[in-house]
Amino acid sequence: MGPPGPFFCIFAATKLNAMKKSLNKTNLLFLLILMFPLFSFAQFDSYFKEAQLRIDYYIFGNSDTAYYAVDKMMKEPYWGGSKTNLIDNTGYGDYYFEVFLSDSDMLLYSHGYCNLFGEWQTTEEAQRITKGFSESIVMPFPKECVDVVFYARNWGGALVETMRITVNPDDYFIQVAPKLPYSVFDVYGNANSDKAVDIVILPDGYTINEMGQFVKDCEFFVESLFDYEPYLTYKDRFRVRAVMADSEDSGITVPADNQWKNTVLHCSFYTFDSERYCMTYDNQSIRNLAGQVPYDQIYILANTDKYGGGGIFNFYCVSASANLYSSAVIIHEFGHGFSGLGDEYYDDTTTYGEFYNLDIEPWEPNLTTMKEFDRKWGGLIKKKTPIPTPADQKYIDEIGVFEGGGYEAKGMYRPKMDCLMHTFRGNTFCEVCQKAIEKMILFYTE
Repeated sequence: MGPPGPFFCIFAATKLNAMKKSLNKTNLLFLLILMFPLFSFAQFDSYFKEAQLRIDYYIFGNSDTAYYAVDKMMKEPYWGGSKTNLIDNTGYGDYYFEVFLSDSDMLLYSHGYCNLFGEWQTTEEAQRITKGFSESIVMPFPKECVDVVFYARNWGGALVETMRITVNPDDYFIQVAPKLPYSVFDVYGNANSDKAVDIVILPDGYTINEMGQFVKDCEFFVESLFDYEPYLTYKDRFRVRAVMADSEDSGITVPADNQWKNTVLHCSFYTFDSERYCMTYDNQSIRNLAGQVPYDQIYILANTDKYGGGGIFNFYCVSASANLYSSAVIIHEFGHGFSGLGDEYYDDTTTYGEFYNLDIEPWEPNLTTMKEFDRKWGGLIKKKTPIPTPADQKYIDEIGVFEGGGYEAKGMYRPKMDCLMHTFRGNTFCEVCQKAIEKMILFYTE
């Protein structure tokens, strides 16, 4: 569970001072443990409504600059996140925001994430031109005025404030999200949203006559997800819904082949001129569809048999639905989007420049520059395993520190010789990735 919030500290101090004379230390600790969920729920009920605030904004810039501009605010009907773990203490993400009670230092909510702009900044194109990207953050809808503070991680790894806005929940310029004319398909599970990992599946490139196939592909998504640990162990903590939004055209855009499709989410291969990177820049269409249900994670199924996909931490994931490797791609990309896992491969198929600063420890739980790997998976390494660990057959089943990862052949290290975040040969997550996934499942559901 997350650390106690400000409400917990104030309320607990008042109540416990009155009781401490009649309780010994053991009983006092037990009482704190029992009362913690009540305090957390009380904080949610005190400061938030059963709805979601979405803030749409733009980032403009190039490889060296970034400028923020607010677009609009939307009140959406569902909050799918936890009501107890309101403070994100994972340290994950290149971007982060905090929500304070206005004109105070009372932290009510925080969340880390990544976005397309941050990735684009590392490309060669970003050195030549300026572009703008639509982005969004979501949070529980506040009952009182709050200050929302945005941060971005600099090259040295520090989070630097980039924008600060005050939100008055009674502001009549906050738009009420419309109900869209699409039905919702309950794919899996019945857990309450505040105790579940809520996944919303969105279709792209399925015509109205292909929605039956989309339903089958959603069921295939669930089968694929629970084919792997630790998802199988925690399958009762997941809730999966799908929004039945049809497209005008069937299939997905492939610019290099002069195939342009009119689809509901405008996914396209060759994102950042990388053939297998299939993403969309249409953030607001994604958010409008996702907001029809409670969600923690957004997954887009692209109606194509072309190999590809993509995943951005706490933003969205995409995978081809009809490729031979679709099951493994689904799991790999969800590793990015849900758990913040980094890519462990190191070939030259990406178009990124310097994606990581090799002089600092990356925040991703399955990558290390050997600056602080001990705090990540050092406890899982056997005493006799050499560090760094040579890629010898004798260590193929061992947790170690293997060079190559994060698109770098040198200077970046991964925990195992193979893993689903490296290749699809082993068809399983290593122990380090499994622990990271489990940590995130518990964050959303406890």
